[in-house]
Amino acid sequence: MKIVGIEGMSPDQMQFEIQRGAKLICYQYCISILVITFRRSSDAYFLRAGESAVSKGLPWTLLSLVAGWWGIPWGPIFTIQSLVTNFQGGKDLTAEFSSRLTRPTATQAVAAKA
Repeated sequence: MKIVGIEGMSPDQMQFEIQRGAKLICYQYCISILVITFRRSSDAYFLRAGESAVSKGLPWTLLSLVAGWWGIPWGPIFTIQSLVTNFQGGKDLTAEFSSRLTRPTATQAVAAKA
């Protein structure tokens, strides 16, 4: 999964920002084509402490409002679910990502054994 907003950051810098209150968030969106409805998640977004998660998810919310409700019967249902998730600040992936940052990689494990 691609993470938007971490370009040029080292893992140590990301961990420091997470300790200061940064979050990794993904948003849901819904697209319908008459009888076919797709509900998907966006890429993950790195939000620094103090950044609004709701405003960062507005493009995905607007996409769902314009293209999501058309499909019968799932379009309105998935659109409402996407809107609720996005207006609650998206899905928080910080804990999962943070555990990956602190877990030693295979290269580090081999170096530690030597």
